[in-house]
Amino acid sequence: MTPNRTRSALPLLVLLAAGMPAAAPASAQSSDGTVVIAVRHAERADDPAPGEQMVAQSDPTLSAVGDERARCLARTLEHAGITRVFSTGYRRTMETAAPVAELLGLTVEEYDPRALGGFAEELRGMGGVVLVVGHSNTTPGLVEALGGDPVSPIGESEYERLYTVVAAPGVTRSTLTRFCPAA
Repeated sequence: MTPNRTRSALPLLVLLAAGMPAAAPASAQSSDGTVVIAVRHAERADDPAPGEQMVAQSDPTLSAVGDERARCLARTLEHAGITRVFSTGYRRTMETAAPVAELLGLTVEEYDPRALGGFAEELRGMGGVVLVVGHSNTTPGLVEALGGDPVSPIGESEYERLYTVVAAPGVTRSTLTRFCPAA
């Protein structure tokens, strides 16, 4: 996998979505709101090859492709001004979040994916730019709980969706971009 144009455009995208002038530094943050970047975890080690059936594990790690996607996510978000990183407690989400946290000198904080409404409220009041790594069945719900546009279901083999939600008083905007597409 190689980084694409989304990597260089992301800091500008975050600023524009936040309603900040394009000339503002990528680390700029509004004290009146939060910019949430939400992604699904990267590819699992138990993901089947095309035409094969999935062998489910309760808590799989990332595959080699997933490891590369997680590192690509870190490169993509390096200058987005992220102040906190959240993940569910599963290995695949923690391993997706870890390269971003390590690159930025942050700690991955765990959240409960079964309590998205309360977590969304907590995020709204947090301020800054926050990365949240979730799952195909929780990421769309979080975007919507934050007031973002309705999200179509994430397909079993989709790992490149990156949602940016600006949650500020009186203003909520969301955008979808793709990051680190499979080579």
